[in-house]
Amino acid sequence: MPFVIHGLPVSQGIAIGNAHLVSHALLEVDHLLIAPRHVESEVMRLEDAVAKVRYELRAVREMPTTAQSEVAAFVDLHTMLLDDPMLVENAARLVRERRCNAEWAVVQQMEAIVDDFDNIDDPYLRERKADVIQVVERIVKALLGHPGHVAARKGKNGLDTIVVAHDLSPADTIHFKNSQIAGFVTDVGGATSHTAIVARSLGIPAVVGLRHIRHITRDGDIVIIDGTRGVVIIDPDERVLEEYRLKRSALELERNKLKRLKANRAATLDGFEVSLQANIELPRDAAGAKDVNADGVGLFRTEFLFMNRDTLPNEEEQYEAYRSVAKALAGKPVTIRTLDIGADKTLSSGGPRPETNPALGLRAIRYCLAEPQMFLTQLRALLRASAHGKIQILIPMIAHAHEVDAALSAIEQAKTQLRAEKIRFDEDIRVGGMVEIPAAALALGMFVRRLDFLSIGTNDLIQYTLAIDRADEAVAHLYDPLHPAVLRLIAQTIQTGAKAGIPVSVCGEMGGDRRFTRLLLGMGLGVFSMHPAQILQIKQEILRSDAGELALKVARLLRLDEPEKIREAVDKL
Repeated sequence: MPFVIHGLPVSQGIAIGNAHLVSHALLEVDHLLIAPRHVESEVMRLEDAVAKVRYELRAVREMPTTAQSEVAAFVDLHTMLLDDPMLVENAARLVRERRCNAEWAVVQQMEAIVDDFDNIDDPYLRERKADVIQVVERIVKALLGHPGHVAARKGKNGLDTIVVAHDLSPADTIHFKNSQIAGFVTDVGGATSHTAIVARSLGIPAVVGLRHIRHITRDGDIVIIDGTRGVVIIDPDERVLEEYRLKRSALELERNKLKRLKANRAATLDGFEVSLQANIELPRDAAGAKDVNADGVGLFRTEFLFMNRDTLPNEEEQYEAYRSVAKALAGKPVTIRTLDIGADKTLSSGGPRPETNPALGLRAIRYCLAEPQMFLTQLRALLRASAHGKIQILIPMIAHAHEVDAALSAIEQAKTQLRAEKIRFDEDIRVGGMVEIPAAALALGMFVRRLDFLSIGTNDLIQYTLAIDRADEAVAHLYDPLHPAVLRLIAQTIQTGAKAGIPVSVCGEMGGDRRFTRLLLGMGLGVFSMHPAQILQIKQEILRSDAGELALKVARLLRLDEPEKIREAVDKL
């Protein structure tokens, strides 16, 4: 009898296959008593397992993939957890003190660490407990002699495999791309987990947070994943199967058509030209931007050069990173955001102090101005790199005129030093600011007089406007890009920029979501920035749109204040 379960859609697409149930290694751990003469051998067995996991992670990092930055992020974090003495050293101590087996010891230590994570206020950091569990599961698998990743197998009737699990690690997800595994569903997980991020980057359909899917699915059941709607259908009848086969074929045909748009300029039917740019996190991501013929880099998040390391990157290291991206884009604009540490991103090397509410504390430009030497080092590197391409500097989280003045003063200080040292840089380098706080959107006049361009960070703008944290499950449902207050702030920012004659871009999630493309076009947005994988589908929406017609419709839409009426109007655009 077919049945349907709804979960959290984290990666779009449709997958059809036979269920492959993956056991949860941590559930297989028994508590054994070790003879005194074997205790040190047991400790060595633990150390060998950790070494094996470290080797596996290194191999995953070296795999060629379209999700290099996402892979690097989780591998660095998992490696850091392996090196944490609280995990391995304390587990070894448990083996010696209690004469227990290594599997049981490492699980006990994991539970103690996870309890600590549950007490952390920051929701992003709290969610990282999933990474601790995944690392320990890899160690336990190594101790038990299980494969380090989920093995693919051909399903019945020539169907691909759908992995059904309690949880999966990002490393497992990476292996899926080159196997017969078409998609996956899990009991737990969230949209911001590393597994979900990797799945989206690789285009693997996935639905998570299904609670008991692992227990109600039988091995070999036919499963349909609708990764767009968050729907999982188990044991469908032939009519439903055929319907989803047709949907999948239509999606694949659409993807192939999109590739033909690479060379097309992004312009609406009535001739309004749009710049489609890429968001990147590491220099190597520039290849993805070039592959889809992006018009430039609209956001280079430099904090990923600073995270998961014991020391800050020096000027030379930063210069080489920024220069390599500028050269790779060959004259196209590269907008590089100064260090945006705080809230959901922290430094290992002495970042901001612990805070009750990091999102409202010493973060982004506030932190940079509080650390002038670190800020000056980054600015010098950025300016030096500007001699090799069209680099622009973006200041995050502006709220006060004096913050912008102080940042511009620091840039002038860096320029003066470089002139004295006879080092080349772009004397006319453009400097912009990120509008991600309602106060900035409501008082733009003082910023347009000081800056060359603006970039709207919709993720933070929505959170700060609605006073909710989208990573907090209790209030995540209140995160609403179509809230009338949010829409008016975005529209007002775009209109104010147009009147002042300075360009405005959107570099948050809304910029890469095709549901909002026509809405933003109707507001007059001329620069979209997004993950490279989203550029072609956004280009397709633009090519099908009439900007003048949309402007009239959106002007009427912005006068609405009832959520349902706004959604209906957006759907009709």
